[in-house]
Amino acid sequence: MNAGKLPHIVIIGAGFAGLETARGLANAPVRITLIDRNNHHLFQPLLYQVAIAGLLPTQVAQPVRTIFRGQKNLTFQMGEVTEINFDEKFVRLNGSVIGYDYLVTAAGARTNFFGFTTLEKYGLQLKDIDTAVTTRNHLLSMFEEASHEADPEKRKAMLTFVIVGGGPTGVETAGALSELIMHVMRKDFPQLNLKDARVILLEAGASLIPAYPAELRNSTLRLLQNKNVDVRLNTKMEDYNGSRVTLGSGSFIDTPTLIWTAGAKASEIIDSLNVEKASMGRVRVTSTLSLPQHPEAFVIGDAAFLTNGHGQPLPMLSTVAIQQGKATAKNIRLMMEGKEPKPFHYKDPGLLATVGRNAAVARIFGISFSGFIAWVIWVFLHIYRIIGFRNRLVVMFNWAWDYLFYDNQVRLITKD
Repeated sequence: MNAGKLPHIVIIGAGFAGLETARGLANAPVRITLIDRNNHHLFQPLLYQVAIAGLLPTQVAQPVRTIFRGQKNLTFQMGEVTEINFDEKFVRLNGSVIGYDYLVTAAGARTNFFGFTTLEKYGLQLKDIDTAVTTRNHLLSMFEEASHEADPEKRKAMLTFVIVGGGPTGVETAGALSELIMHVMRKDFPQLNLKDARVILLEAGASLIPAYPAELRNSTLRLLQNKNVDVRLNTKMEDYNGSRVTLGSGSFIDTPTLIWTAGAKASEIIDSLNVEKASMGRVRVTSTLSLPQHPEAFVIGDAAFLTNGHGQPLPMLSTVAIQQGKATAKNIRLMMEGKEPKPFHYKDPGLLATVGRNAAVARIFGISFSGFIAWVIWVFLHIYRIIGFRNRLVVMFNWAWDYLFYDNQVRLITKD
């Protein structure tokens, strides 16, 4: 760092972790360059709502430049980082070189297909706005095609929707999709026998949402079954060719729809880094969230691997990313003052997952509960965390309308 110049902080990724780091350095005597391949911050926990025609993309995303309009020490650059050089302290962006004094890599994660090349080609996913809109278009198109399909077997396949992965995203998607069929599509397609429609949730393990306590796992299973979701535990997907799901047992399910929610791994730029990595390609970081040989370089959020006090890796959750972003901003301030950075300790705020209207599971302050109260908490917490006051109002209105009238407002088939 040259004397007389403000320290330059480069943040890669405008997700939860990058956003909180940048916010935590507002009014600090620094220059911040925030880089992301997209020009928006995405509220990913509600992305599945876009896929099941519950919300518009603009309601779960906010332009980065709008978010930081009032933060004078920050510049945003949209682009793809292709190289990170820790020794010479620069990143390469769209051919240009940007030097840094402190680096925060919060590049997030991507879908992990675990080597299933056909699944990557034919399966649907919920990773960003584009994939969510593609999924929405496909789901709605299935009902349109089924409405004029004369062959009952083909029609049954068109109305069979398979979701692979019993984590929170899979559970929430399955519950919401089942409700869409029961309460909305039934009114849109009165001549179509939707008794043939099936939502099948496949989970290779012995339970849903395995990170949750047993009582919540059991409640989730019961709530989904009450919503007519066909939950199949201990069921492994072996292959998918675009029209048939082959299971580990040798049986199969005919369907042109498979939504993959079963895995994630660190983003592409992490693959190129010559650093120690752990499961899912995540970077092993020190307790202060920095690299062992480069204390000025931090890796946080989904790209970082750090264990809690019990030796378990911290999950790839927005709550972890938010807390790590805040902690990193504080540590950079400490280091600028010549002080030692502080270790990061994750404070678990509890667990929440919704499985549809009036149905959710929660564990807060050590107390587990499910049903309507858990659902109300889930609704208000997610509205509170959405970026942008206007988006909060619109989402709240949409959900209130859906609740009162059973009528999703975004049933549009558009060009991808």
